[in-house]
Amino acid sequence: MISEAPQRSTASRGLHFNTGSGSTLQPLDIGHASYLGLVDPDTAFWALVQKDKLGEAISPGPFLDEYRRKAADFAAEMQGFRFGLTPSAVYFNPTERCNLNCSYCYLPEDMRQNGRHMSTEKVLESLEILKHYFQANLPTGFRPQVVFHGAEPTLNFEALVAAFERYGNDYRFGIQTNGTVLADADYDLLMKYGVAVGLSLDSSIDEIVTRTRKTWDGHSVYGKVLAAMDKLRGYPNYSVICTITRENMDQLIPTVDFFHERGVATCMLNPVRCTRQGARDIKPKDEDISRYYLAALERTEELFRQTGRRLVVANFANILIAIQAPQARRLMCDISPCGGGRSFFALSATGDVFPCSEFIGLPNFNGGNLFHDKIDDILATTPFKLVTGRKVEDIDPCARCAVRHFCGSPCPAEAYEMNGGMNKIGAFCELYEDQVRFALRLIADDRQGAYLWENWDNDTKTSFEWNAR
Repeated sequence: MISEAPQRSTASRGLHFNTGSGSTLQPLDIGHASYLGLVDPDTAFWALVQKDKLGEAISPGPFLDEYRRKAADFAAEMQGFRFGLTPSAVYFNPTERCNLNCSYCYLPEDMRQNGRHMSTEKVLESLEILKHYFQANLPTGFRPQVVFHGAEPTLNFEALVAAFERYGNDYRFGIQTNGTVLADADYDLLMKYGVAVGLSLDSSIDEIVTRTRKTWDGHSVYGKVLAAMDKLRGYPNYSVICTITRENMDQLIPTVDFFHERGVATCMLNPVRCTRQGARDIKPKDEDISRYYLAALERTEELFRQTGRRLVVANFANILIAIQAPQARRLMCDISPCGGGRSFFALSATGDVFPCSEFIGLPNFNGGNLFHDKIDDILATTPFKLVTGRKVEDIDPCARCAVRHFCGSPCPAEAYEMNGGMNKIGAFCELYEDQVRFALRLIADDRQGAYLWENWDNDTKTSFEWNAR
C-alpha cells in the first residue's frame, strides 16, 4: 500500500526567501564593517541588515510578512517604470558640425567637419511637430524637455534663439556646449530664457584637457571654457561635465576641488562612452577608474563638511536616488531598458530620428525622419525596438546580478559597437557595481545627504519603511 504524500497548504506557500513562490532576496557584500545589503533583484527592493542578524532577517517573521504584502506592488511599479514610459524629452542636434576634435567623440569626423546646419525654419518646424506629438501623449500642462546637443549646437545659435523666443512656454530648454563659441551677451540671453546650460571641462589643468579636447589644429580651448564658467557662476541652471579617460582619471580629486572652488553646484563625472574606436583607445581599466572615481566622490563630501556647500555629482546622485526612490531618478542610463527610445529620443540636423544621441553616427539605428514619418511609427521601428527591447535579463552576467536595476548594464550603443551585440555588457561593469556598494555604505552610515540635491525628495512618497534597530 502506498500512502498519499501530504499536500503542502496553499496558505504556507511563499513564506520563505529564495524558494518556490517566496520572494528572492540576495545578500550583498557592500564592504561595510557592520552591514550587508539584502536585495530583491527583480523589484529593486533592498534592505540593510546587521551581519549578525542576517539569519533572523531571512526567516519567517514580521519583516518578511511586511515585504510580502508589498512585493507585488513593487514589481508592478518596476514593470511600469521599465516598460510603460512615454518619451518626454528630445536631444536635438541643430548642426552636425563642431569646432573641436575631441578624441572620444561619438560622431564621425567627416560629419563634424563637413556636416550641415539645420535652418532656422526647419528648427522651428521640428519644434512644432514635436509640440503636437507631446500634447497628444503627455498630461495637460506638462512641459517636455528639449536639449540642444552636439556636435556643437552654438554654431547654429541664431536658430536656437528663435526657438527660445517662440517656444519658451512650451518646452524646458537646455543646451550642452563646449563653451568656446558664445560671447558674454549670448550667455546673458541663455540665462534670460532660463535655459539649462551644461559646459564640458575634463580637468583643472590645461595640458590634460588639451590631450583629448582641442581645436582641429590642436590648440587649447581651456581659457575660453574658464571664461564661460566665470560668466555662469551663480546661475542655478548650470552644470559641468567631466568625461573620464585614461588621460585624466588620476586628476579627479583636483578636478572636483577646482569645480567646487569655482562655484559649480552640479557636475557629472562621466566614464567615457566607448561607442567609437577613439574613445576605446583611451578607455581606463575598470579597477583603475573605480579607485579614482570613489576617491573623488569622497572628496566632494569632505568639501561639503568643510564649507557647507555641495558639489553634487549628478550621475552618482542618480544611482543613490535609484536605490532610495527608483522612479525619482533623473537620468535614464542606469535602468534597463535605458531611456533611449522610451523616455527620450534624438533628432539629427537632417531631421533623422535615433533612439539616443550615441546612435547618430550609426546609420543602422535611424528610425525615420521627423519631416516625413510619424513619431509613433518611428518609435515602433526595428532600430528603436532593438534598443527598447534590450533587457538585463537577457545579458550575461547581468541576469544573475543583484544590482541589475541600479545599473542597467549601460550603454546599448557601446555594447553594440564595442562588444558586438545588444545582449552584451557595456563598459565599466566593475565601476557601476562599486558605485552601488558605495551608495549603500553611505545610506548605512546616514551620509547620503552630502551627495544629493537639497530637497530632492519633495515629490516622493514612502512606500516601505522598516527599522528593526
